[in-house]
Amino acid sequence: MTDLPADPGSERPEARQGPVFAEHEVAGSARPPSPSGSRSEQRSGTVAVADPVAEPAPHGRRARRAAVGRADSLGPRDRVVPTWTDPTVRRASDLVGGPLGRHALVGRAPILTPLRVCLAMAIVVLICGWLYKAACIQQTSDGNGGVVLDQGGQRPWITGCYNDVVPLYGSHKLDTLSKPYATSWDEDGQARYMEYPVVTGYWMWGVAEVSHWYGQLAAQIGLPVPLNVAGYFTINAVLLALLYLLAVACTARMARRRIWDTAIMCLSPLLVVHAFTNWDLLAIGLTAAAMWAWSRGRWDPDRPNAAVGWAVACGVLVGVGTAAKLYPVLLLGPLLVLCVRTGRLRPWFAAAGSAAVVWLVINVPVALAYPSGWYEFIRLNSERPAEYDSWYFLFSTFSGSRVFDAAPGATSPTFLNWFSLLLFGIACVAIGWFALAARRRPRVAQLFFLVVAAFLLTNKVWSPQYSLWLLPLVVLALPRWRPVLAWQFAEWAVWILLMLTFDTDAGKNLPIYPFAGAAVIRDVLLLALVIRVVREIRRPDRDLVRLAGDDDPTGGVLDGAPDRRTVPGLVLAGPLGRVRALRGARGRSAAGDWDDPGDPDVPAAVGPTPARG
Repeated sequence: MTDLPADPGSERPEARQGPVFAEHEVAGSARPPSPSGSRSEQRSGTVAVADPVAEPAPHGRRARRAAVGRADSLGPRDRVVPTWTDPTVRRASDLVGGPLGRHALVGRAPILTPLRVCLAMAIVVLICGWLYKAACIQQTSDGNGGVVLDQGGQRPWITGCYNDVVPLYGSHKLDTLSKPYATSWDEDGQARYMEYPVVTGYWMWGVAEVSHWYGQLAAQIGLPVPLNVAGYFTINAVLLALLYLLAVACTARMARRRIWDTAIMCLSPLLVVHAFTNWDLLAIGLTAAAMWAWSRGRWDPDRPNAAVGWAVACGVLVGVGTAAKLYPVLLLGPLLVLCVRTGRLRPWFAAAGSAAVVWLVINVPVALAYPSGWYEFIRLNSERPAEYDSWYFLFSTFSGSRVFDAAPGATSPTFLNWFSLLLFGIACVAIGWFALAARRRPRVAQLFFLVVAAFLLTNKVWSPQYSLWLLPLVVLALPRWRPVLAWQFAEWAVWILLMLTFDTDAGKNLPIYPFAGAAVIRDVLLLALVIRVVREIRRPDRDLVRLAGDDDPTGGVLDGAPDRRTVPGLVLAGPLGRVRALRGARGRSAAGDWDDPGDPDVPAAVGPTPARG
């Protein structure tokens, strides 16, 4: 590992100012001039773009306030307009009148701010998601004057409305308000308990209590009384939707200049089919809030503990999120690698320590009081075979191999468990090495996206709704609409074909191969996104976020930080990927993305440019 000399001018948070807008010629740019630019700028074809050169700034409290103001108070000229920079969005905008005009008045509407527009779009799509799943809470007469749930005609599979919320309401004794982890039931001769992490389990039980209370209240005041399971599903949907709106708000705040890219997660077809399939929106909201809390921290060498408070808040949210779903803890890995690279480890220790404490506070009482119930999550996941969406199942389907099955007489696929864990470990080590060896420090969102994608691709369980985890991350890591939408529509196709494969009414179900083929295409498209993120880490001049003038909007104390420790890396070039040089990552400060203006990697102009797809 190489220790790099510190850049004396980049230690203070004020060293990296907001972009100084200068005029540059953008070769081949099809983007209209800035609507707020002068007539002379429009005639000359020049546009206002971000100059990465820092300008003098005040010190002390005034500088810290200015730093916060720059992050939260961007004017219309500071934002990237997707209808100017992304060809897919530009073509799609024809449905609503075309791209933003040259003389449009931007930033004059006091109500329709970008954040509120994004929230409104998300609300509309979430309503569509509830309507899509509502087919599974339809009611029919029981013949005795009452109503029962209508699941006839293979409704969950034909309509695709299947979700875990409705069947688990009865099978997990939530209809009787039985306390989770303390209550067991018999399933195939084995005692079963609540198999979800503690926060999710108590969320399910708490919503059951609320829906039961609402049913009693509605009967007393003369309101329509829904079927218990229908009320349970709807209340779950409303509360989970609020958490997703929290994720949208946090992501929009972290997107800064590219706030309109948040529409990728607001208008996602994946959100329609999976928003209410399970309780994943709970962890997604907590994880997005944790990332936002980390992004709020600012490094001040005179007050090294100033950012610790936000790091602790991040850790608390990670701890709660990990107690709801496993994946939020993966955020700590990318943060550790980047903190090692910048030498700013104190905030990471604060975040990791608070996350561990919160997780223990939540889990230890349940583990001590109900050890069998608490262990059910671990037991069930260790005994689960390869899930339908995993590449292990796809490999077995197309090859006929049974290498990943459990051994005869065994209850757990031991080889599959260790093999998937080994693959994920190798992927994490490779990502960490790449992050330390890259010529320019990667952004937090880029590394977190790579780690979560690696987890999904190597894990034996890839439930379809797990892909929702990537929505906030892809907005921040790879705001390119065309490849992201292609991946999301592939996820939608995977779900539809999976449902038709499960339809077993009179043997009318599809064979497994259409679904398996769609899953392979989905995996390839996700791998393409991973490769694109890796390429943008290697070539910062292709990173749309940095081209817009930011260093690392999600980085917090890492934003604009110089390198302190790196490792040597192989820099590949050419169509055959031959080794060009063996060299370490070069230390870079927030003053610029490239050290040598003569380097062929240096773009002609630094600033918002049209997306290349």
